Amino acid sequence: MWDRAAYRIVQEALTNVVKHARTGHARATVAYAPGEVALTVVDAGAGRTTTPITEGHGLTGMKERAALYGGEVHAGPLSPHGFRLTARLPYATDERTAQFPVGAGLEGA
Repeated sequence: MWDRAAYRIVQEALTNVVKHARTGHARATVAYAPGEVALTVVDAGAGRTTTPITEGHGLTGMKERAALYGGEVHAGPLSPHGFRLTARLPYATDERTAQFPVGAGLEGA
C-alpha cells in the first residue's frame, strides 16, 4: 500500500544520509494534505560535488516505488552543502481516514 511505500522511501533516504552525507543529522518531515502525503528528507552534510547526480539503486528504487502509486520523487543538492529529497504520494481520501479516524488517539500506535 502507499503507506508502506512512504515508509520505505523515508527509510532509504535516511540510509543514503548515513552512507553518503558525512553528517550525523538529518530532518524527515511527513505532511498530510487531502489526498496526498508529502515526504521530505534534508541533511546539511557534505553534499554532491558532481552534477548531474548519478542515480544508484536507492534513488531509482524510491522513484519506482512512488510511481507505482502515482507519485513522484525529486532529489538534489542544496547550496552550499546538503541534500534534499522530496516525495509526493497520492491516496484516496477515504483510505487515510479509514486508517486514522478523526478524533482517534495515536497512543500506542
